[in-house]
Amino acid sequence: MSRYARQMILPQVGAEGQARLTTARVLVVGVGGLAAPALPLLAGAGVGHLTLVDGDDVALSNLHRQTLFSERDCGQPKAQIAARRCAELNGDVKIDARIQSLTNKNAPELVAGVDLVLDCADSYAVSYTLSDICRDQNTPLISASALGLSGYVGGFCGGAPSLRAVFPDAPDSGASCATAGVLGPVVGMLGAMQAQMALGVLLGFDPSPLGQMVQFDAQTCRSSSFRFDDAPEPGQYFPFVAPAQLTSDDLIVELRSVDEAPDPIHPTARRIAPDTLKSEPDAGQRLALCCATGLRAWRTAEQVKPDWPGEIVLVAASTS
Repeated sequence: MSRYARQMILPQVGAEGQARLTTARVLVVGVGGLAAPALPLLAGAGVGHLTLVDGDDVALSNLHRQTLFSERDCGQPKAQIAARRCAELNGDVKIDARIQSLTNKNAPELVAGVDLVLDCADSYAVSYTLSDICRDQNTPLISASALGLSGYVGGFCGGAPSLRAVFPDAPDSGASCATAGVLGPVVGMLGAMQAQMALGVLLGFDPSPLGQMVQFDAQTCRSSSFRFDDAPEPGQYFPFVAPAQLTSDDLIVELRSVDEAPDPIHPTARRIAPDTLKSEPDAGQRLALCCATGLRAWRTAEQVKPDWPGEIVLVAASTS
């Protein structure tokens, strides 16, 4: 009996659907808690080619939610270990492990040629960068975020509005799993939902998961959803760029303190107060605002935009 017999019984799958999964190419960015359930489910379903992108190593403090790994994996590259686990689950799946972080510089090449992108990085900079690239390349994006006891998963781009259409403004909080905490099951449920939505897109479900948002609250064990098919794209936004894309022609402002970042993001970066930027002699040059996650840079960009006629870009040091 075929290993896929149980899912091929479904009228939504069948032989034709299974053939579509076999030839599908999926890019998974971030191989942590969200990917822990998503990757085995995609590999188990027979998705033909998986590219895994993550520059971090397995850490003991993350194992409560990154259940794809074990204690003996600590200190080893997450992408490499995850690729090995998926290969053990299904030898027919081709897996490409990339031990690197995703940036605006390498994202276009990584997204090119894939049928769908799974954003499991849970990073402001990565999520918006992927959304921008996927919108430009008309590639479906399934993105999720978890924090504390709640989170969301949504289907963007590929004909549906982008992440920026739903979340056009800077996030209210800079909290992360490291600072605010998170329960493993919350992340696991959202990651599994990502896999379900990804399979729905690849199999051509109607209605499509693209243009749909699902929110989950573990405190009450309740979920809600809504569609955003008609959400308008913002007229302007601040793109994220990689440190390698900065040049000496940019006005680079390091928003992190010396204690936080003894070495600035770029040799020509300056530590100046945002409220003094309008007095700069060349306010028409590109302004690059740099911080750890991109959130402070985004909020600063909103503050100075009325007085800065040139382009403004954001740099998140934690993704470099």
